[in-house]
Amino acid sequence: MAPWTTPPCSFRSSSSPVARRRTERATILSHFDVAEEHDVSDRLQVVIAPDSYKGSMSADIAANAIARGWAATRPGDTVMCYPQADGGEGTAEIIARAVAGARWCSVSDVPGPDGRLRDSSWLRLPDGTGVIELAHMSGITLMERLDPRAASTRGFGMVIDAALREGVTSLILCLGGSASNDGGAGVLRALGADLLDGHGDTVPDGAEGLLSLASVDLDHVPSAPPGGVTLLTDVTAPLLGPSGATAVFGPQKGIAPATAERFERGLQNLARELRSDPSRPGMGAAGGTAFGLASIWDLDIVPGAEYVADKTGLTRALDDADILITGEGRFDSQSSSGKVVGTLAALASEKGLPLAIIAGSVQSGHDGATVDLTRIAGSAAAAMSDPEHFAELAGAALANHMSDQSTHEKRDQTQPQ
Repeated sequence: MAPWTTPPCSFRSSSSPVARRRTERATILSHFDVAEEHDVSDRLQVVIAPDSYKGSMSADIAANAIARGWAATRPGDTVMCYPQADGGEGTAEIIARAVAGARWCSVSDVPGPDGRLRDSSWLRLPDGTGVIELAHMSGITLMERLDPRAASTRGFGMVIDAALREGVTSLILCLGGSASNDGGAGVLRALGADLLDGHGDTVPDGAEGLLSLASVDLDHVPSAPPGGVTLLTDVTAPLLGPSGATAVFGPQKGIAPATAERFERGLQNLARELRSDPSRPGMGAAGGTAFGLASIWDLDIVPGAEYVADKTGLTRALDDADILITGEGRFDSQSSSGKVVGTLAALASEKGLPLAIIAGSVQSGHDGATVDLTRIAGSAAAAMSDPEHFAELAGAALANHMSDQSTHEKRDQTQPQ
């Protein structure tokens, strides 16, 4: 694989930019009723590595906003931004920024999850690896309205096929944010498989079509590229059962409890006809798309957050860091299950680093500092209306907290014993 470079959003503040931002700095600090000047004799290496804030900020925008707030309060520190992702929406863009020479390849007339045609793209790395993000062409955000019966992954399969035809040496497939529960049937169909009912007719696209599935012909599916296939995901769910694709992720795709059994039965039909193991951890990713892909190719399933942390250089950067700041839209009990925040919390613990979390909404406890953007803004609607502004305020609040903590420690050290 080609060398991965440090993201180009790191910076060290200096007197000149601080002077230019004096007005903004005063405004930020006024929200927290703190003095503008702090003792910066103890200069810190600060690493900022948030996930995206769904529906409001990309990881890149969030990281830079937090960094501006921190630099306005502690201008002597070195701040490095490493936007992150977990294999879901935004992963390909993060990889594109981190890899020198990566380029986007366009694919026209790709059906979205609801069948509407759109232009899409995949990322080619200098070593010939193709990176394809399911959310780009089969994601739930592309739906005008949820339709789990008909939503399909066919578009994702078409882009995979286009990359194979371009001669990619390996594939990195980013699973997450899917609209469908079709077990990857759409992907298989786009790659040349025939999915037939008991009369030998092609079944319809989507989860509904799986109810009449009687046989699958994979004879015309292409081989995997020579360097193999890697799936990036943030889940370990199997395909079926109470912890499977339908039960756990179906509700967010519009599957009502009263109809869940039908969707489960469709996936059971697919599992009966394919030779992959539906109980393997991760097979339920992206509505079972991982299962469909595993039925045609030997592949690796990798935690997306760990992969991105390593390939963007974040893991190495933490060796010299004094504090790690991460964040996401909602910090709750699910954040520790393969998500960026949970993954980075484990990394920080391993390295003995203090961890701070900035979230749109904080619904779970954390041993370190947390900042809730909804509380800063006064309401969720206010936070969503100007998320960059409140992320910047949060960065300033954490920097001030660090300065106050340092001051208290110095005072303790100078107290007579």
